[in-house]
Amino acid sequence: MLIDSHAHLTSPRFDKDREKLIKNLRKNNIEVVITSGSSVASSVASVSLAKKYNNIFASVGIHPVNTNEMDENTIVLLKTLANNKNVVAIGEIGLDYHYDYVSKVIQKKWFRRQINLAKELKLPIVVHDREANIDTYNIIKDELDSNLKGVIHCYSGDVKLARKYAEMEFYISISGPVTYKNAKKLKKVAKEIPLRNLFIETDSPSLTPAPLYRKRNEPLYVSYVAAMIAELKDVSVKEVEKRTTENVKRLYKLKSIY
Repeated sequence: MLIDSHAHLTSPRFDKDREKLIKNLRKNNIEVVITSGSSVASSVASVSLAKKYNNIFASVGIHPVNTNEMDENTIVLLKTLANNKNVVAIGEIGLDYHYDYVSKVIQKKWFRRQINLAKELKLPIVVHDREANIDTYNIIKDELDSNLKGVIHCYSGDVKLARKYAEMEFYISISGPVTYKNAKKLKKVAKEIPLRNLFIETDSPSLTPAPLYRKRNEPLYVSYVAAMIAELKDVSVKEVEKRTTENVKRLYKLKSIY
């Protein structure tokens, strides 16, 4: 069965059909969804959702565009949330230079602080990197030790950088844009980086795969990502499904649900 390694099921865009969607995951070959926090409110909501359903797990963290709201009390709250057995990672955290909502200095400060929280708790990190490839990599490299593991979600770098992350035993997560015609760089990453280093995700409700572009994205559509990777690598979809599911379970120490 497939795992959607990164979604935002607490988004208001799922308010009308969230319960139905989650209950239908199994019959659509989705074993688990990791729903990610990006603010205090969404982290709290993600944990609450994960407590309710055995096929939903949560990550908790503050997205870089929200880091101007952080202080040490936020870290204390994240630590409390992370002590829940349904929380598998700290994230999504990282850097986002696409917008100038928050200064780079503040983003870097709280990225490092949340990395150190993850190391303290011995949890992996889920990394957001938008137009900040070099700074993101350098911070992770600088903070790297035996307690730091993680995944670069919705990967946007090139093959060379992906290989560096793989050498650090980080995973590369491929999302819906790999299905887009003009996504040449991401397609090359999906083709050349070994399956042992890959996750798949939707980042739903955003980044809907090309065949369903006008629809809201949702965890069921992770199958389109798996199919494209299989095509690029000239392997079976079953092989992509098996290997990426094993990878997620390894990093997050998950047991089989079914």
